[in-house]
Amino acid sequence: MERRSSDGMSRSAFKLVESVGAFGTPAFAEVLRRELLALPDGVLPIAGEQGGLIDPASLGLTLLSSRADAERIEVAVGVFFTESVGGCSCGDEPFGVNGYVELCLRIKRADGASVILLRRG
Repeated sequence: MERRSSDGMSRSAFKLVESVGAFGTPAFAEVLRRELLALPDGVLPIAGEQGGLIDPASLGLTLLSSRADAERIEVAVGVFFTESVGGCSCGDEPFGVNGYVELCLRIKRADGASVILLRRG
């Protein structure tokens, strides 16, 4: 249920091929959002502050900025999510806490290979 790496940063590369093709068009933000949300669990370093689980259905992404040169595209995305936190005693029901994190990604134009460079939030 949770999309998180053990140390808060993604070390493995993943592909965002469709995003490379859409860069510079009005569709870029939506294509990037769709590809990021389709990544397997654990790739995006998203963690709540309460020790709960992140509900993948709650993930929302927004493009904050982008820049590019001949070899790569760098983007910053904001990720909104809901963390499901267990109750503090036996009778308490789990409750949801809204969360937010910003991720900076680098995407190679040649093949779409991508890495997460930074996590803020």
